[in-house]
Amino acid sequence: MTETFSKIAILGSGLLGGSLALALESIPCGPEVWLWARRDATARDAKSRGIRRPTTDLTAAVEGADLVILAVPVGSMAGLLAAAVAAGLPAGCLVTDVGSVKQAPHQLLPPILAGSGIAFIGSHPTAGSEQFGIAAADARLFMGAACLLTNDQAAAPLLAARLEHFWQLIGCETTWLDAAAHDALVARISHLPHLLAAGAARICLADSALGRYGGGGLRDTTRVASGNPEMWAEILTENHSAIRGPLRESIADLSKILAFLEAGDHERVREWLASAKTLRDHLIPSP
Repeated sequence: MTETFSKIAILGSGLLGGSLALALESIPCGPEVWLWARRDATARDAKSRGIRRPTTDLTAAVEGADLVILAVPVGSMAGLLAAAVAAGLPAGCLVTDVGSVKQAPHQLLPPILAGSGIAFIGSHPTAGSEQFGIAAADARLFMGAACLLTNDQAAAPLLAARLEHFWQLIGCETTWLDAAAHDALVARISHLPHLLAAGAARICLADSALGRYGGGGLRDTTRVASGNPEMWAEILTENHSAIRGPLRESIADLSKILAFLEAGDHERVREWLASAKTLRDHLIPSP
């Protein structure tokens, strides 16, 4: 049986960090879990949600930890990791993250850990919602979710196995990729859908007074556009090189359906819609 971690420090108390803490708290005889927050008010909110060890003390959070999870935006990870090392992050600890891109963490974080005896392996649990913050945290968020793992620095196989087991323990289905392949994949299946939802919201709801007439289709199509704009601007900017291709494909495909409609070509319109239905019908349903 793969050895589990004994003390886990989650650095960041938003939706993913808070949900991770709640999921781990629900495991019988599970690990000791510390949730670090920048603000006292957030730590108090985490305590009220049933998280036993929220703290704003970074030293207390990382002391003796054998797994540290960076649950902050990618742009904040390097500074927070450097602060954690200065606060006493122990040698032998494994560091991972929950970021939506992976090339940037693999470039920025390992140099901070050089010579420390601390390894980094990337993680991306593809779980979340348009809601954010500790108030939206949900212990069931990771059940059935994919978790994409990246080990571009070739950390020890035992550490990789322990991390994979950790994500499986809270309900994730794991897959290993390199960072570049990861970023290309999520550009197509996660980042592009967010852009398309945001674009639909901008056009369909340009006159907000008309939104009250919309049905489920409008709400379903634009739901993720309610996500945190600051977070998504960072994700999309960081992964812009991988998003450009799928975004250009989308523009070209919309140009096709526009041409079919302008030509009054009913059969080509039907074929376009039928191909979309076939692809969507084969999507594996969420658990």
